[in-house]
Amino acid sequence: MVLQYKLKKEKRWKKYPGKDKLEFPVSKYDFRLLNSSKTKVLVDKASYNKVMKRFRAIEFFKRR
Repeated sequence: MVLQYKLKKEKRWKKYPGKDKLEFPVSKYDFRLLNSSKTKVLVDKASYNKVMKRFRAIEFFKRR
């Protein structure tokens, strides 16, 4: 899966580098989750917590 982010006022999505490398707080960004081939949006534009909650749920059921 691919996690992407952008500032709320920007248009272009970027690959998520990690929480410690962001220049602003997480609340100022929008996030989305794509499948590994970037063809399907798993979670559309949402907050970091919502996207990570869905990410963990997908990972949990992949391992079952």
